[in-house]
Amino acid sequence: MLNRLADLTVSRPRTVLAGAAVFLLLSVACGHDVADRLHGLGATDPAASSSVAARTLSTEFPTSNPNLVLLVDCARGVDEPACAADGSAVAKRLAGETSVTGVTSYWLGRETALRSRDGRQALITARITGSELAAADRSAQLAVAYDGRHGSVLVRTGGQAAVADQARHTIADDLTRAELLSLPLTLVVLVLVFGSVVTALLPLVVGAIAMLGTGAVLRAVSEFADLSIFAQELSVALGLGLAIDYALFIVRRFREERPRPDAVRRAMLTAGRTVVFSAATVAVSLGTLFLFPLGFLRSFAYVGVSVVLLAAVAALTVVPAALTVLGARVEAGRIRRPSEVDSRKWTRTVIRFAPLVAVLVVTPLVLAALPFRDVRFGSVDDRQLPVDAPARVVQQEIRDNFTGNGRIDVLTTAPASDVVSRLAGLPGVVAVAQLGRVGDTSALAVETSEDAVSPASQDLVRTIRAQGLPLQVAGQAAELVDAQAAVGSRLPYALACIAAATLLLVFLMTGTVLLPIKTVVLNALSLTATFGAVVWVFQEGHLSGLLGFTPVGAIDTTLPVLMFCLAFGLSMDYGLLVQSRVQEEYARTGDSREAVAVGLDRSARVVTAAAAILVIVLVAVGTSGVLNMKMLGLGTALAVAVDATVVRCLLVPSVMVLFGRITWWTPFRRKQR
Repeated sequence: MLNRLADLTVSRPRTVLAGAAVFLLLSVACGHDVADRLHGLGATDPAASSSVAARTLSTEFPTSNPNLVLLVDCARGVDEPACAADGSAVAKRLAGETSVTGVTSYWLGRETALRSRDGRQALITARITGSELAAADRSAQLAVAYDGRHGSVLVRTGGQAAVADQARHTIADDLTRAELLSLPLTLVVLVLVFGSVVTALLPLVVGAIAMLGTGAVLRAVSEFADLSIFAQELSVALGLGLAIDYALFIVRRFREERPRPDAVRRAMLTAGRTVVFSAATVAVSLGTLFLFPLGFLRSFAYVGVSVVLLAAVAALTVVPAALTVLGARVEAGRIRRPSEVDSRKWTRTVIRFAPLVAVLVVTPLVLAALPFRDVRFGSVDDRQLPVDAPARVVQQEIRDNFTGNGRIDVLTTAPASDVVSRLAGLPGVVAVAQLGRVGDTSALAVETSEDAVSPASQDLVRTIRAQGLPLQVAGQAAELVDAQAAVGSRLPYALACIAAATLLLVFLMTGTVLLPIKTVVLNALSLTATFGAVVWVFQEGHLSGLLGFTPVGAIDTTLPVLMFCLAFGLSMDYGLLVQSRVQEEYARTGDSREAVAVGLDRSARVVTAAAAILVIVLVAVGTSGVLNMKMLGLGTALAVAVDATVVRCLLVPSVMVLFGRITWWTPFRRKQR
């Protein structure tokens, strides 16, 4: 395959480049409005009992499941006649809006849960109908119409729809900032590596093709699947990071082979082969996210697989074609001649003290992983937004100033009075009220003394379901319990798929038995250490002031799964490059120690540059004002940095040396050279 592809790109380079240009233009035309078709949530299992109950509540009992909240302030007190009249007028006006149903307010029934403790604030709640995306758009329109002063009262907009809308716009702004931060820094790294502006621009062109092409793919996928806005930011990180890395591998190898007339072909058959196996491994790792029913994770699978394949195809076609056309002009814009650093002395020191190095590296990695034992899983709420986001400010004031910390909704076909009396006696239940009845189904609201998604609220959901009554439970705590169950039930299959695919692909690439096992074990070790650091920082709140976020005492249920699939795949990127260069040297010399020293030396510069570019892009994503994206970006950047430095430079060579020739044992007859 690579031979035929090399023939095509070398014999018809201008045709290949023209095709890439047409693809780029079509991608821009098709994907320019993709951000408008993405939403912000997708963190629930649509087939779960809680999701089914939530849909029933939305259609049959809209007042029980509001996604729009108007916080009404009146300094003289919400019971003062003028304030009550103005607040009631706002509620009446809202009831007349299109796509709004189930409007209720404090002034309708004087329900104490809708009045603040100090009596100066009251709530108007409603349900915006339609999809999550439509509700978010409508929430933004209503915010423009209602935020501000209405007579004697001040109105501010909040609720789930407002949170989703502001998360979407925050991420869109973060996306632009990430691009502006990462592109110039990436160009600097590439210029330092190659010493030539033209050579450095080639990987950036490939990155642009991958990013814009993914936008077009997402636009097409959005026609039949709900996609999360969070996934779009990943397309920037992967599109830039992987495409640039793949192009970097090929260009670097081309420059090594350049005295030969077939340098492009040689680069394709060596570095190009590594790109193929690396892309396959990353695509499989991210593709396992399709096993999970949560839309949030599936969105990342669509993005991840698309951008990885596009990055690989672009690198394997555009780069060799451009190198063929440019020829010697690839060195145009030379700023300096890149210096070559001989790292063999360092590697031989590691080899000499291999047992000690292995112990000194593994011990801190294991210690760093210990905080992960205390991980607590939660769900996304308004606190993922920046502290000054209007929707977060409103939701925080509701938490601080109103009674009733959490609420669990229940649908039952049993006599409502019997269910009310049974549930009212459960620990943690403050009150149980009947919201309405449609046909033979009653809707109940269970007020709790705990936060909506706290462990106690999750335990209460399980207790309610265990009562042996014909009922369904909805609400944030129930959705979290069901999401955890969905993730937990499918996680073993996902891990097995990743491990099996990695073992198979590395075996097919290297032909050895031990290297695939070593790859899986060392990757898992470095990732576990990263997870421990993520818990220490984002769950326990260390460095929260420096990094600019509010710790909520839990990690979103989906984040460790996503981070594992993403970081595991990315670490394979340069890991396979190192292994391929070491194996080349071993096949040439038959000396395991010398192969490790020379192979690491010849791949050190490109691996360092590749990892640096990925870290730059991921840290740029980590500057996001949305907590989940900050955690994903910074956590994955840490995983890449640890793997590229501590693991690849210290642990990998020491382990290879400790196993010696066994490392290269193969069940196949090795070709003699």
